[in-house]
Amino acid sequence: DELRASVEEAPAHSGPAIDLSAPALTTTTGSLHPLTVVRQRIVDIFARLGYTVSQGPEVEDDRHNFSALNFPPDHPARDMQDTFFVKGADGSSGSDGLALRTHTSSVQVRVMEAGKPPFRTISPGRVYRNEAISARAHCMFHQVEALYVDEGVSFADLKGTLDHFTKSLFGPEVNIRMRPSYFPFTEPSAEVDMSCTVCGGSGCSLCKQSGWVEIMGCGMVDPAVLANCG
Repeated sequence: DELRASVEEAPAHSGPAIDLSAPALTTTTGSLHPLTVVRQRIVDIFARLGYTVSQGPEVEDDRHNFSALNFPPDHPARDMQDTFFVKGADGSSGSDGLALRTHTSSVQVRVMEAGKPPFRTISPGRVYRNEAISARAHCMFHQVEALYVDEGVSFADLKGTLDHFTKSLFGPEVNIRMRPSYFPFTEPSAEVDMSCTVCGGSGCSLCKQSGWVEIMGCGMVDPAVLANCG
């Protein structure tokens, strides 16, 4: 009663009305992880070229991770992947063909199986390989797969896209070069190097005195993969 009386007897508030429904003022703390920032920049670059984003499971079956991508059971390229196999229900390793995906290329199989061309999509995500951890490698890392399937697509489209992407991400002064390579799911295949952004091509410890830094592998989708995916 005394508290109620003191409130009733208090003079009316003459200041501005207080909106109790307004959200509290908050101070933004922290920042995005560098990997998240780079991933968003990559997605934005490809989005401007008309690419969508596709996702897939990190625990994959043998078909999507290997077989549909032109890796026969006895293919030596399977040994290139250093795979982490997932134990089956009976406790045996890989008894049901499951493994941590070794590349986001498995997503392109799911995309092609689920729809009809044309396809223009990228698949960013984490991948896993049983490699020794060092300053240059880790057993878990991030990869971005890009897939473009349509009539009349040529190697020139591939090279032009990658040149535009590299210059958009690293700067207009960066150049790329393509070296013949081999991947089971592309033919022809190439490794892509970019001119070193630290030394400008003169040679340093980052580029191993070569002036070039390898950034990706690429190629035209192998006809066998297109057939495997229907």
